[in-house]
This record gives sequence, structure tokens and C-alpha cells, in this order.
Amino acid sequence: MSTKDFIEKDYYKVLGVPKDATEAEIKKAYRKLAREFHPDANKGNVKAEERFKEISEANDVLGDPKKRKEYDEARALFGNGGFRPGPGGAGGSFNFDLGDLFGGGGAQSGSFGGGLGDVFGGLFNRGGAGTTRTQPRRGQDIDTEVTLSFTEAIEGATVPLRMTSQQPCKACSGTGDKNGTPRVCPTCVGTGQVARGSGGGFSLTDPCPDCKGRGLIAEHPCLECKGSGRAKSSRTMQVRIPAGVTDGQRIRLRGKGAPGERGGPAGDLYVVVHVGEHPVFGRKGDNLTVTVPVTFTEAALGGEVRVPTLGGPPVTLKLPPGTPNGRTMRARGKGAVRKDGTRGDLLVTVEVSVPKDLSGKARDALEAYREATAGEDPRAELFEAAKGA
Repeated sequence: MSTKDFIEKDYYKVLGVPKDATEAEIKKAYRKLAREFHPDANKGNVKAEERFKEISEANDVLGDPKKRKEYDEARALFGNGGFRPGPGGAGGSFNFDLGDLFGGGGAQSGSFGGGLGDVFGGLFNRGGAGTTRTQPRRGQDIDTEVTLSFTEAIEGATVPLRMTSQQPCKACSGTGDKNGTPRVCPTCVGTGQVARGSGGGFSLTDPCPDCKGRGLIAEHPCLECKGSGRAKSSRTMQVRIPAGVTDGQRIRLRGKGAPGERGGPAGDLYVVVHVGEHPVFGRKGDNLTVTVPVTFTEAALGGEVRVPTLGGPPVTLKLPPGTPNGRTMRARGKGAVRKDGTRGDLLVTVEVSVPKDLSGKARDALEAYREATAGEDPRAELFEAAKGA
């Protein structure tokens, strides 16, 4: 019989006795039912034969004080056969053997053979070796922040981070007991969790309220950590921030958080990045932006304009004749680093620069230009559009 069957079957119901029945009441009920359904009294009756096996099985468990105690504890922990779907789930039971969960299988049909002691021994502190299994505990996640310059965010940077987190207490070596000999929590029996019913047959678990999920209780609490086994510790570590991060981005670094307990994995480190502004460049997604002033003649007649790049040599862009103010051109591959290692583009916006002071020669040239273009009205289409609206 599998451990799953052991937990799910209601042996009290099989024998027709209450859960607080005495040994004498169980024995009396068994004898009565055994006489009624014995195969010798029901020859050829397959149903009576199956009923007799079920009665014998129930008596084998409830008639043995040790097995009965294990049975009661197991059903209490798993919600009286709680491995069944709740409302809205599929009918029947989940198809697995609980023995696989606890490192052992159920005994063969008709007898438990001591296998249950091995299966539930670690759970109820009654293993064959008399040992107690306390579960590993994952370390805490740590949140921190870092401020990068604009260039560091684009190119990536290795920065030192000073972090404060809960670490195993050095005074008691993480045991919580000043003598280094904590005892197993009697409430959760070292698991760090307690079961609670949630309806629908399910049994959920919560951290044990007595040991705070540690599975251990200090008889003589450590003066440094007050019995928690953890103490605040500061450390500085070098963290690599990948290229291309954006302002406000939250980066997860696996296993860089607080160390775990009893062989448990370390937590994760979450870094929120703040990026400073640049006096020349801006950012738009994976692209960088820059505004480049040009002269009136460069915009009108065309020409070549040198444009700065972030951390690299300048690039030269060719302005076509009649380039309007505010036009944006693209320098490919000169932007921010993408996740795949490629780069975005540099978006160059042209801004026509109007001189504040003119020399006499320049003024004469502009006066001549004004006379040459006297018949042109750049606002004519504007007024026409306003009339038709």
C-alpha cells in the first residue's frame, strides 16, 4: 500500500468508530466486522472479501498505538487526505506517491513493514537513525541603488556597492544559541512550516510562528542576535552594471544577496540604477540624440558638418542644400548598446544658428540677398491655409 493511500483512507470510518475511540472500542469493532465479512462466511462474495481486507488494513493501523499516532499526525498535517483538488478542480486524487516526497516508498500491500517510520521519521522526529532534518533556508533578497554617469550607463561600468544585510551571526555561528546547541522546534518539528486548512481539501503552509521559519529554537539565546541566528553585516562588493541601462531600471543579480542558512541558496541582489544627465547628448530608447547648430549658408547651400559622438571620434554628415531648421539625420551605430550587443543610432537634429552681431560686409551681403528674394513670401501658404480652414 502506498503512503498516499495511507494518508487518504479514513480508517476510523472503515471500522465505524470515532477518532477518539479507545483501543478496546477499536478491537471490539474490528472483531464484529471481521466475523460479518470473513471470506469463510461469504464464499464467492468478492465484495465481502474486499471489505474484509479493508477492515484488516484499518485494524492493522489503528490497533497499533505507534502506527495510529503516525497516521493521526500525517492526516492532521496534510488536511485529512488533503491531496485532492478543491472546488473547480478535476475529480479524483493527484497521481503520485507521498513516499517519493519524503525520500521513501510505502510498504507492500497488507503490511507497513516499518516503512512508514522511515518515511515520516524526519517529519515527526522519529527516523530510523533518530536524526532530525531541518530544511535549508534561502537567503534574503537585498535592494540597493547606484548612480551612474551618462557615459557609464551607455558603456557599462563596474561599481563598488556597500550593502547591509542579515548574515549568519558570528558569535553563535548562526545557530542562535550561545552554546551552539539549539533544539528542534516542537511546533513544526524542524520543518520551519506549519500546515493550515484552506477548504476544498487543500492544506497550505505558513512559516512557523514559534521559530519564525528556522526550524530551531535556542534554549540559551545568543546575546548578539537574540536567538535569531542572524545579525546585520555590511560588505562591499564590485558589481558589473551592463551597458545600455536606463534611468530607473531595476537589475537582478542572482545569488548576490544575503547567504542562506543550512546550505540554502543565497538571495538575489536588486539594483535600481539612476543615470545622470549629459551636457551634450540625450537618449531616446536605444538611440542617442544631439542638437548641432549650423550656419544659414550651410543650411541653404548644403555642406559637410562634423558631429561629436559619445566616447568616439566625430562623424561627418552631409547637409543637402535647403536643409530646414529642425531636420533630424541619422548616424548609424553611434547610439546606446542594445541587449544583443549591437548599437542604436545617433539622431542629429539641425538647428540653424542666427548671428547676433553682423560685420558691415556680412550685413551688405544679406541686404543684397533680401533684395534678390524680395518677391518671395514664405508665409503665403500659411495665410492661404488659414483662410480655407
